Amino acid sequence: MHKHKWTWVVKYAPDYFGKHGFTRPPELVPEHKCINLKQLDELVGDLLEKGALEIVEGLPLVDLPRLGYSKLLGGGRVSRPLYVKTLYATERAVEKIEEAGGRVEVLRGES
Repeated sequence: MHKHKWTWVVKYAPDYFGKHGFTRPPELVPEHKCINLKQLDELVGDLLEKGALEIVEGLPLVDLPRLGYSKLLGGGRVSRPLYVKTLYATERAVEKIEEAGGRVEVLRGES
């Protein structure tokens, strides 16, 4: 394709040769372990029964990085006010927790 059919390559397959774009090394791409509000509500219920949650300012403190989660998603709803610490959270998740009377502390940023 590089000599005899070069005019065909130029006309019909201009991207035939060469590398296109780039791929980030997998170790640089962050992988978030996510949890939805519905799953968080069930988890909080179980942890409250066991007495494993600390109460701060009258709200159960849920430290998601300590539980192994890095991102809070807005799927579902919470039935009780919570104080949640997380690395990342969606805007909808923060809104829903604040509507329930809780508070969210985002440690790194929203994404």
